[in-house]
Amino acid sequence: MKYRIIKRGWLWALPLVLFFTGCHDFLYRLPENTVEAESVDYSKTSEMYMPVSGVYATARTKLSSWAAYGLISVRGDDVDKGSSPNDQIEFLYAKLFQYEDIKSFWALNSAWEGLYNLITISNAALESLDKYAEYITTDADQQKYNQYTAEVRFLRAFTYFQIVNLWGNVPLLLNNQQLQITKAPIEDVYKYIFTELEYCITNLPPVRPNEQTDKMGAVTRYTALALYAKANLYRGNWDAVITATQEIIGSNKFSLYGDFYQLFKIPGKLSNESLFELQFTDFDSPSGEIVRSDEWFSSQGPRGGDNPIQGWGLYPPTDEIRTYFHARGETIRDTTTFLLTNHTTPSGDFVKPGQPGEPTAYNGKAYTPSNQLTPGRNNYGDNNNIRVLRYADVLLMNAEAKIRLNQNGDAPLNLVRQRAGMTSIKNATLDDVLNERRVELALEWGNRFYDLVRTGRAASTLKGFVAGKSEYYPIPQNQIDLNSNLAEDVAPVPVEWK
Repeated sequence: MKYRIIKRGWLWALPLVLFFTGCHDFLYRLPENTVEAESVDYSKTSEMYMPVSGVYATARTKLSSWAAYGLISVRGDDVDKGSSPNDQIEFLYAKLFQYEDIKSFWALNSAWEGLYNLITISNAALESLDKYAEYITTDADQQKYNQYTAEVRFLRAFTYFQIVNLWGNVPLLLNNQQLQITKAPIEDVYKYIFTELEYCITNLPPVRPNEQTDKMGAVTRYTALALYAKANLYRGNWDAVITATQEIIGSNKFSLYGDFYQLFKIPGKLSNESLFELQFTDFDSPSGEIVRSDEWFSSQGPRGGDNPIQGWGLYPPTDEIRTYFHARGETIRDTTTFLLTNHTTPSGDFVKPGQPGEPTAYNGKAYTPSNQLTPGRNNYGDNNNIRVLRYADVLLMNAEAKIRLNQNGDAPLNLVRQRAGMTSIKNATLDDVLNERRVELALEWGNRFYDLVRTGRAASTLKGFVAGKSEYYPIPQNQIDLNSNLAEDVAPVPVEWK
């Protein structure tokens, strides 16, 4: 049964159509049209980057899905289901691990389809790059081919990283001609991710993303190393975590952005702390073309406010995480992480209080001050980027791996603490590092939930969590209806690949 991984018929055209853009200075510019792959002149190797740009454009949309982000973030004890009580109530069921009530949730199916759409677009781009490779005659073009394929393979690996952490045993779609779609074991998916990232580490340039002036923000060797470290962190491979993070640290190319508050705002876009960002822009123009997220910012903005400080309020911080910050004496990270209602921000925006029962704080890391917006633009978060992988996480992964291997992790840990205005720690323990991750990475990409799961602390911390049952979402019922191989009672099948 062909292409039954997503809704019926939806994948048939994907191998034939790529979204192309020739703009390298902004990787995520929306394409003005589509190009039939059959009409591409693959002998023009100077145009070899076009399918890569198409993958970045697709990644920008699919990875910034507000629905998928809710599923990623809401299960931790740092993020609540917000908005009005009945608005998207299935996110509350997800938070309480009542998975039987969300099997047919539209957002669960939408997240699955969006992420696998990115996989198929990546596969199609690699097929196109292979066609260009048939006409390569110079070492320079061969090097470009290696680098371009590595960029696509990184984005595909990152997508699988999201997929496997959401659903566990999932299909590995190795190419768009694959006929039999079955679930692969979690370990096989991770092995595939590691193999992809090893290729990326070998073939991507050893520079910061913001050093790539011809394609600012494109992924690099260090981006791949950061994801490699994180994937190994989740699997408990501590030596691999140290090796990868130590190379990033030892490069002396990265540093923590001096102002934690501005790190997540316009001044902090593509800073020296950034290893991977989803890029958006209004091209510094008050009107006309604009590249926006899929309501990633708006979904987290304050309810009941006035433009541009207005949103849906779906994923606010919990009272528990706010209390934890205050008990630690956090000030810099507190001010940054929590956007309080009935308060004026340090940037001068007054955040109106909501209706009774609505959140009293929102995600400050998704807040862009009105005075930083391009005049004429008034949509919440316009022109800002979404931070995905950053150097602070690398330092904390390095510290944790060292401590787990009976080494001293004080130096990397204290760099993060010092930026936050906290005192240094001597002979840091594992709990010290995990507590630091809790505050430094709060409200970011489900880090808290995944940390609780991998350390075996989820069942004792999260209401409704059952070990061995709650780690992964059910595969959407829509997908099972299309392909019975995806049913819960069907065992995963080991996958072989070259």
